[in-house]
Amino acid sequence: MDHESYADSLIRDILKSVKRIALVGASANEARPSWIVTKYLLDRGYEVIPVNPGLAGQTLLGRAVYGSLKDIPGPVDMVEIFRNSEAAGPITDEALTLDPLPKVIWMQLSVRNDEAAARAEAKGLTVIMNRCPKIEYGRLSGEIGWQGINSRILSSKKPALAGKGFQKLTINRPGT
Repeated sequence: MDHESYADSLIRDILKSVKRIALVGASANEARPSWIVTKYLLDRGYEVIPVNPGLAGQTLLGRAVYGSLKDIPGPVDMVEIFRNSEAAGPITDEALTLDPLPKVIWMQLSVRNDEAAARAEAKGLTVIMNRCPKIEYGRLSGEIGWQGINSRILSSKKPALAGKGFQKLTINRPGT
């Protein structure tokens, strides 16, 4: 797969189909991007499972934190890597030992590991690199446009008021 760009349809299909996301590199610090992304995805109806060995056994945004992917009970649909490019290799390798395998390995903004991507794709997984699911969700739903950012997406959908005056759009995930 060409990892320089991704079709909107691919990103949309991923974000519409995954339900359980293991977020590796989750932080308890509210100023950290991983905390912000965790909260955003939880608010959009995803089951986010924080993974951080330093926080294992604690809770983050009401969710139990696990020390590693193998400690998570049950299957995950997507492993989101919020670590550096070098760490993405071993994390991907750990994800490839899970049974069942996740459908997607997603590497955050500035995270790219082509060798790890090739190993995952050889096992049939979809790999997204150097992208943020929060940004992509907001862009594809049109929500990011309400913040004055050009999403390159035109829509006639009227946003639903999500309490206290905040408008929240959706990409219409089944089961949410």
